Amino acid sequence: MTPVRFGDDGLVPGIVQDARTGRVLMAAYLNAESLRLTEETGEVHFWSRSRREIWRKGATSGNTMAVAGLSADCDGDALLIEVVPAGPACHTGAESCFDGGGVRSEALVPPALWPVIVARSTDRPAGSYTASLLEGGVDAVGRKLIEEATEVLLAAKDHAAGTGSYDRVAEEAADLVYHLLVLLAERGLSPSDVAAVLMKRR
Repeated sequence: MTPVRFGDDGLVPGIVQDARTGRVLMAAYLNAESLRLTEETGEVHFWSRSRREIWRKGATSGNTMAVAGLSADCDGDALLIEVVPAGPACHTGAESCFDGGGVRSEALVPPALWPVIVARSTDRPAGSYTASLLEGGVDAVGRKLIEEATEVLLAAKDHAAGTGSYDRVAEEAADLVYHLLVLLAERGLSPSDVAAVLMKRR
């Protein structure tokens, strides 16, 4: 890891990110001792500027954060802490301190997926399933979207009847979300356009 450069106050800012989703959860400060404890225990420790003491995240709430990765930026004056959280990051009970009551356009979209779909809509590489869908236009993508919506419904009904699995519902829902994203790309829209509509309706 790049050597950490603490500020004149002995602190360095830490950005906490969910290692599974890439979502930014919170920001706080660390001093040399809280960084040492974070590295040694595998659980995130911070320095409280208001209480002037080290605190282990989740010590009272139980919402601890297991460290999955720790790195400094190129200047060494900021830390990225990748974690697997055991509960909400924010004291309000929200998943992230940056929720702000808004609607996140990527809430159901893995961070790397949308850029790949956009790239396929532009480049249309041979052998790409996404590109082949887009070549068929709105009718081809639309037919697949209807098919996948039906599969989600059937999987949900099987699960409700006790003959299907939880995982199967999630798998079919993932197929549906993917094909919906392809349809948005085919029409020149994006998840943020959908999020904007949801924001107006809330």
